[in-house]
Amino acid sequence: MKQSPMFIFAQEHGWMAAGEGVDRKVLGFGPDLMMMHVKFHKGAVGYTHKHPHRQVSYIVSGSFDVTIGGETKTLHMGDCYYVPADIEHGVVALEEASLVDVFTPCRDDIIAAHFKTGN
Repeated sequence: MKQSPMFIFAQEHGWMAAGEGVDRKVLGFGPDLMMMHVKFHKGAVGYTHKHPHRQVSYIVSGSFDVTIGGETKTLHMGDCYYVPADIEHGVVALEEASLVDVFTPCRDDIIAAHFKTGN
């Protein structure tokens, strides 16, 4: 995996579909850290899944029902959530919304998918 540049300009990176009504843009990344911006249409679902990475997410706009380990809370712009490794989690956008995800270590699976499309 390569290292992202030291300075990341939003207009130089494209969006990639990540599910119905969900688009993501990978931002900075290195072996031990990764950040991406994710946009959701109203009603779009970030499917329930788990991974060995730790994740913290910041709600940039809108609101979501967020489920972590079977517990669901409604989060709004400015709120955030933390997901420990290997815990099932997912979101449902209650309106047009976006969030920023940060992972440690880097999600090599997402980097590989994102950059094979030339984004």
